[in-house]
Amino acid sequence: MVTDPIADMLTRIRNSIMAKHDKLEIPSSRVKIRLAEIMKEEGYIGGFKLIKDHKQGVIRVYLKWDSSKKPAITGLKRMSKPGRRVYSSAADLPRVLRGLGIAIISSSKGIVTDAVARKEKTGGEVLCYIW
Repeated sequence: MVTDPIADMLTRIRNSIMAKHDKLEIPSSRVKIRLAEIMKEEGYIGGFKLIKDHKQGVIRVYLKWDSSKKPAITGLKRMSKPGRRVYSSAADLPRVLRGLGIAIISSSKGIVTDAVARKEKTGGEVLCYIW
């Protein structure tokens, strides 16, 4: 059993990038599907596919590489952990690399990027940074 499924997802992505894999599989959950949707919308992954099985299902993530085989994701960092939750108000939302990366926020409006949370003037739990 994994105690922090979001950290497990980010670690699997990081390890796959370091091993130069084209795709990876992650056990599915609603939060992980939303994180994959955000990464796809922001251009950090090539896409993802939900695979049903007789258990919880699997998310197959297709990593994105440029023409010189450099990954679209250069860094992932889990901010809020089960032992130490990190919250931020709408006015104090973090900017990742001065706007070059994104922060993913779990707010009352759902799981959104920092830019959407600023626009909607909602704060929440800072889940992770991606750049």
